[in-house]
Amino acid sequence: MRMRAPTLFVALMLAACAPRLQAVGEREAAPRLAEDAVIVSDGARLPLHAWLPQGEPRGVLLGIHGFNDYGNAFAIPAARWVSQGYAVYAYDQRGFGAAPAPGTWPGVAALIDDLDDVAQAVATRHAGKPLTLVGVSMGGAVVMAALAEGRAEAAQAAVLVGPAVWGRESMNWATQATLWLVAHTMPTLRLTGRGLDITPSDNIEMLRALGADPLVIKRTRVDALWGVANLMDAAFAAAPAIERPLLVLYGGRDEIIPEAPTRAMLCRLNGQHRIAVYAAGYHMLLRDLQAGVVHDDIAAWIEAPAAGLPSGASANGWEC
Repeated sequence: MRMRAPTLFVALMLAACAPRLQAVGEREAAPRLAEDAVIVSDGARLPLHAWLPQGEPRGVLLGIHGFNDYGNAFAIPAARWVSQGYAVYAYDQRGFGAAPAPGTWPGVAALIDDLDDVAQAVATRHAGKPLTLVGVSMGGAVVMAALAEGRAEAAQAAVLVGPAVWGRESMNWATQATLWLVAHTMPTLRLTGRGLDITPSDNIEMLRALGADPLVIKRTRVDALWGVANLMDAAFAAAPAIERPLLVLYGGRDEIIPEAPTRAMLCRLNGQHRIAVYAAGYHMLLRDLQAGVVHDDIAAWIEAPAAGLPSGASANGWEC
């Protein structure tokens, strides 16, 4: 079947402007920890942030940050967890912070492979210590997608903090169509969050510091938004296949990830999991003004998953 010239022209234009992914090398080497980075299996260098207690840690937490953020997002909770005897690590995911090609989406597969590599390298350094993943927002989606594939085998359990599960299934048709059109016609167009009237946290001082931090991405490429939508689709679909224990935390005032898709995702979970909803919490639960309560709940759950959380937070009627 021959294509007419106008149709062929449009097809070529869309192909030329299709969403772009970072180039990722062959995964050939064993991942390893350097002084301030993880050298993952394709040779990429991902900046590593470490907060360590004195002496042997009782356990290890690996933080996976959210969209447009980077590993330093865990500095506030790490201070609390280190005082409780835990070693805390976080890394800049590919495409964010000081990792390769900040602002350019790396693809879901690359994010999962990197998590797999970093978890392996951190677990090797702390052999015999239990490793828990702590995924925040987009990081929670990466964790979900990885666990559903049986990846990050070094981790015994995971904490999902406001996981990004607002996939296309929960978007209206106009949002889906607009995202597709702009991502396939103007993929490098950069957008800001100005004018959205969204409050991510009640910790205004922390938000101002993020605004001044050059490693936090302020202007987002549209094809990166397309990419994170793909990741959220994968995370939502992954829920029934996750077998490792999960602690899922959500803020009652979360204005970033809607309640409806979060509830829908929770009803799809089959494995061992606990849900805690913080009525006064925002999306950035680990850095809100009440964050210490959340930090302590996470540490308590890691020590005794079957026991009640110190704050008393529960599913609060979110049971399916």
